Amino acid sequence: MHRLENVVQGYAWGSRTAIAELLGVPSPSAEPQAEMWMGAHPAAPSRVAGRALPDLVAAEPETWLGGRVVATFGPRLPFLLKVLAAAEPLSLQAHPTVPQAEAGFAADEAAGIPIAARDRNYRDRNHKPELLCALTPFAALCGFRPVTRTLELLDTLAVDELGFLQRTLATAPNADGVRRVFTALMEADEATQQRLVAATVAACQRIGSAFADEREWAVRLDAKYPGDIGVVSSLLLNLVRLAPGEAIYLPAGNLHAYLEGVGVEIMASSDNVLRGGLTPKHVNVPELLRILDFAPLEPPRVTPRETDGGLVYPTPAREFQLGRLEIGEDDWTTAPDGPEILLCTEGELVARTDGPDGTEEVPLPRGASLFVPAATERYVLGGRGTAFRAVVP
Repeated sequence: MHRLENVVQGYAWGSRTAIAELLGVPSPSAEPQAEMWMGAHPAAPSRVAGRALPDLVAAEPETWLGGRVVATFGPRLPFLLKVLAAAEPLSLQAHPTVPQAEAGFAADEAAGIPIAARDRNYRDRNHKPELLCALTPFAALCGFRPVTRTLELLDTLAVDELGFLQRTLATAPNADGVRRVFTALMEADEATQQRLVAATVAACQRIGSAFADEREWAVRLDAKYPGDIGVVSSLLLNLVRLAPGEAIYLPAGNLHAYLEGVGVEIMASSDNVLRGGLTPKHVNVPELLRILDFAPLEPPRVTPRETDGGLVYPTPAREFQLGRLEIGEDDWTTAPDGPEILLCTEGELVARTDGPDGTEEVPLPRGASLFVPAATERYVLGGRGTAFRAVVP
């Protein structure tokens, strides 16, 4: 078992305190800290005793991943675990399917666009379904809201400039109607977009109880990104508030934006993001429209199920499964069936396993993470605290 040395990504929307506190740093960081990555993605791989995790996996894939995972995904760790700390809203974004990612990556390569270029759409060939479990109260926009509710919101706002949205959705209260109104917003010229945003924000600022949370967030988003058409688009999406321990799952094509809060996020190992507004970064409207799923849906909450010693958050994803363990008076024991990453978010834990040289103990204090290779026959988790466990189902 191996303690991980992880990269903390310093994106502008990150918190100066949340990840620092998790890692036991007594003072805020000088710069925003947005995501702590735990895994083998080449953009920011974890390290074990100074060696990059992808190199260790490539050298001995059967030992680190196990035959089952190698046979399914090849000699690579298929998931990426993160701690995400949003002090400010992230961009509106969506992720592609595997075929879309493969085709998009090939097109970017053929065009000679460097991997790190600002206008690059696809950083790798993989999809990026993801699950987020809240550690603190968390707010997110995710998926197009059922049309009947969106029409109620638009009736409440009573914005003449948005009449075309109401007429379109009233006659086509389905994915086609959502596609048409979203496309019209994204393809409008800049002057029209700013006029729509100004009228919408003015309506949202009027006092009223209906959709108060949605209206407040539209005003806040406009303050951060004045005139951005994403302010209007946000009102087409489900606004979800999570309590600690609650989770949402975002499949390919789901338009979403994390707004504020701290959570544990797990995904297929990919960094492919198509943005749709609320950002100074590159927005490729035709490509975004090509990969989006416009089907209206209820908020995509995940109901955890109880297992031995903890909870599991089930999703359709083949690459990952996230569990949460509460360790107290009784130790927790398991026999791995593939690679695992453990992250301690509360308390202080210790992992123990028997090896050829006797019992190995690895301390796991708050903020620490541990890679358990597939070759580990059995391990025990003791102490007192909370651990998130990432595995391949």
